[in-house]
Amino acid sequence: MRIFLSLIVILIGAAAAAVYSSAFIVQQSQQALVLRFGQPQDPLRDKPGLHWKMPLVDTVEYFDKRILDIEPATKEVIASDQKRLIVNSFARYRIVDPMLVYQRVGGQIGINSRLDPIIESALRRVLGSHTFSDVVRDKREELMKEIARQVNAEGKTYGLEVVDVRIKRADLPEQNSKSVFERMRAERQRESAEFRAQGAAEANRIRATAEREAIVIKAEATRKGEELRGQGDADRNRIFADAFGQDADFFGFYRSMQAYETGLKSEGTRLVISPDSEFFKYFQNPGGTATPPAAAVPAQP
Repeated sequence: MRIFLSLIVILIGAAAAAVYSSAFIVQQSQQALVLRFGQPQDPLRDKPGLHWKMPLVDTVEYFDKRILDIEPATKEVIASDQKRLIVNSFARYRIVDPMLVYQRVGGQIGINSRLDPIIESALRRVLGSHTFSDVVRDKREELMKEIARQVNAEGKTYGLEVVDVRIKRADLPEQNSKSVFERMRAERQRESAEFRAQGAAEANRIRATAEREAIVIKAEATRKGEELRGQGDADRNRIFADAFGQDADFFGFYRSMQAYETGLKSEGTRLVISPDSEFFKYFQNPGGTATPPAAAVPAQP
């Protein structure tokens, strides 16, 4: 009886072990390939959940369904203009055919070692056929697309889809960068000196033009002022002449009043003149005629 119970326990344990070794779980981000004696079996288990396999005969190889990335080591590439470039890049890819990956690469663990030389070869082919300025400035986006296209074409033969290849850094080696920097600085200093010289020449030209125009404007204003002043003097003389012609006595009186105003000022005016002179004729006679001298009185005997 004890032997029978022991046998039942052993059978139950063996059955449980068989069930445990037959089950495997596929995660949401995984896809699984069942191998029987090392040979891939269809179909691919790409749905998450519990799956079954034959115990002791089948093994399971897991592959990631997510987008993966690879960052190759820094490469030195020679551009078409013989300039050395230090290039850092990275790529993103996904596994689209796990069976082909297993057959060509041996599993997911060997993908990076196989994809790295493919990326390096594409970098050398594409960047080596373009100049330094194309790589770092003019055609960088186009070159990255071309590199991604070539890497994807080769990656398909391994069951991979290369989503993108990007150049993080493409620059000259450090010693070359220093010499390029010094040359660029000297070039910028030369250009700044030229700009300053051109600016100084333009400033001198503008200043000379402004001074010449100022002289011309002043001369024109002086000429115009002299013309107006001469015209005013002529008009004044004409008015005086007309007034003199209309009433000579009034004109003489007016001119005498102007002479009194000019000559008899309050600030220390001194005149040494006879009171009965012609200058004071309007003080002696409102009519302006000079007072005749007194008649000589005959002497008495």
